[in-house]
Amino acid sequence: MKIGHVHLKVSDLERALAFYHGVLGFDIQQRWGDAAAFLGADGYHHHIGLNTWYSKGGPPPAPGTSGLFHTAILYPTRAALGRALLKLDAVGIELDGAADHGVSEALYLRDPDQNGVELYWDRPEALWPRDPDGGLAMYTRPLDLDDLRNAGR
Repeated sequence: MKIGHVHLKVSDLERALAFYHGVLGFDIQQRWGDAAAFLGADGYHHHIGLNTWYSKGGPPPAPGTSGLFHTAILYPTRAALGRALLKLDAVGIELDGAADHGVSEALYLRDPDQNGVELYWDRPEALWPRDPDGGLAMYTRPLDLDDLRNAGR
């Protein structure tokens, strides 16, 4: 199994499109007026759905409530993630955090509706950290953002 897409309630469709299409680079596959849009990568019908059906003009989710923690967007290479970081820098989007998890390197930020977003790439499986029994031994360590930026240049 794999997860096919995420569908987000947003308060302002144009603002959300400016982020997911304009900054992150997803293609707009279909649009339903000013109420919904479906975005994908590599020709896929949609990885992200955005709608204002129940949320137009609404506030972001309140802290301390249940809901989506973040949407994770997988980049194919470290260089591609580095280019994404350079784009975030260029448009002034601040990170909430960044981490090396052993299996992956990740950037954490918020979309315009304050939904969590993780941008990451996976290391090749042969490089994943393992415990003595062969199970995953993931960790959270600081990520060298300057080195990642250099990978994107």
